[in-house]
Amino acid sequence: MPEHVSTLQLIGLAVLTVAGVAWAVVVMRLLRRARVEAVAEYRSAAALPALPHQPQVGPRQESVELTPAEQDAFAGLVRRLEDH
Repeated sequence: MPEHVSTLQLIGLAVLTVAGVAWAVVVMRLLRRARVEAVAEYRSAAALPALPHQPQVGPRQESVELTPAEQDAFAGLVRRLEDH
């Protein structure tokens, strides 16, 4: 035991160390429980029959017919961009 440290300081250090370890254990358990509950809640929400089925496809693709003048203008634009 170091000479310059009192017995009361050593006891205080031991108490603070035990309190810190206990706090860390409690926080870890709370986080683990919250994660398990969140996963269980997600799984139960996915199985709810009241929610309509959500399709996993994007919006329908759209297309527009160009007039011959628009096609020529577009071809000219592409040629100008290729030159740069």
